[in-house]
Amino acid sequence: MFKNLLLKTILSTFFLCAVSSLAQDNEREDWIFKNSKSLSEMWELEDEYHRGTFIITSYKPIYLSVAKFSSNTNNFPVAENSNKIPEATFDLDPIEAKFQLSLKTKIFHKMFKGKMDLWMGYSQTAYWQIYNKKRSRPFRELNYQPEIIANFPVKFPFLGFETKMVGISLIHESNGQSDPISRSWNRLALHAGFERNNWQVVLKPWLRLGSKLDDNENISDFIGRAEANVVYDWGRQRFRAIARHSLRFGNKSRGSVQLNWSFPIFKNFSGHLQLFDGYGETLIDYNHRQTTFGVGVSLIN
Repeated sequence: MFKNLLLKTILSTFFLCAVSSLAQDNEREDWIFKNSKSLSEMWELEDEYHRGTFIITSYKPIYLSVAKFSSNTNNFPVAENSNKIPEATFDLDPIEAKFQLSLKTKIFHKMFKGKMDLWMGYSQTAYWQIYNKKRSRPFRELNYQPEIIANFPVKFPFLGFETKMVGISLIHESNGQSDPISRSWNRLALHAGFERNNWQVVLKPWLRLGSKLDDNENISDFIGRAEANVVYDWGRQRFRAIARHSLRFGNKSRGSVQLNWSFPIFKNFSGHLQLFDGYGETLIDYNHRQTTFGVGVSLIN
């Protein structure tokens, strides 16, 4: 059984690497695995980048962490203000695999007299206890995030950057589990994107919706109420920092920082390192603080 699982893992990794190679070799093609180096290209903010509607393209980074280490595994996840608790500890291995898939498609182009594009996005992050033989190597957590995004191309200077877009999105995120480990929340988010030379900055504050309808009503005090996504390109290397904060003071001043580095190893084969510290690396860990470090393969930056 282990040999078959290992073989499948190796084949899956080989397939993903092959897809990554094809994606970068076909950089000018309008297809799903296209790398985008600018906000204008990624969000088709100018006519020269418009591909059409209902064409699937990449959204957030797509990567595979072959091994991710946690300094503080959450063996007994309990939601805040909930009397629903697991019957036993999870007995997790501190080392697991992680991968993220993220896609988007434009539904309408130049709505409201050419001022708005409407997009649909979907992201999924998986945490796989592949090295946990004792528990038969289960998927520990799957997080699903569909969203509807209204994006407005703009162009004006701001603090030395050029503002490229503003918009609003409706985001749902859940882990698809039942009680006592069910986690979900809905957000109405604003966003603004800025560029300057090799820098990209996207700021995204949000408002929590329906906080009394689930088992993690205090999630905003842990994962946060706003996010800053900063990207710097240095040749074929990409550095990305994602910071979230609760926008509160005192003992409610919480959040997280995630640092990513993708770099070429050989031709189109790229590596990926990720460091995370804080709350909410996964939904089930929204009120659990840990530091994680992962190493793997970057497919789409």
